Amino acid sequence: MKKFNVSDILKPVAVLTLICIVTSALLAYTNSLTAPVIAALAVETEMNTRKEVLKDAAEFVDGDLNGTAYCTGKDASGTTIGYVFTTAAKGYGGDVKIMVGVNADGTVAGVQILSLSETPGLGMNATKPSFLEQFIGKTLGIAVNKNEPAENEIKALTGATITSKAVTSAVNTALEYYAEITGGANNG
Repeated sequence: MKKFNVSDILKPVAVLTLICIVTSALLAYTNSLTAPVIAALAVETEMNTRKEVLKDAAEFVDGDLNGTAYCTGKDASGTTIGYVFTTAAKGYGGDVKIMVGVNADGTVAGVQILSLSETPGLGMNATKPSFLEQFIGKTLGIAVNKNEPAENEIKALTGATITSKAVTSAVNTALEYYAEITGGANNG
């Protein structure tokens, strides 16, 4: 029988500890190099998305509504042409986060999905322009209809009514924020 030797245990422990320390240091170094790039890319993506949902805005001014960040879109002369809100609602597979542009008259100017984890082929169809464009021109109180939508309704995605309702809820939340900011003016 082999005699127990402490060095037989300490050598592998020391090697594994050294590997962990070196790996952690390399990961921290990589993170320090990539974090600023990732942050800059996130800001650029947000600015591009703002421009997509409120196309006529030349500049965006950040604002705060009771802890909720939003942007006021202004044209080249400095006139307010609308607002941009980021909202979320509970979907089938998790939160659906969207960015909504609202014109100065309280109508939806544009909608973009920021994050979505829904069923492929069903709920993921919410990212398609044909679905999102249904919201353009609508006002507060948008409803979902499974058949033929009326004036302030959108047609639900086939097999993804929960996702359709989540996106609609998030758009309505943005329109509620608009109403708060403007004192309820022109909100349909």
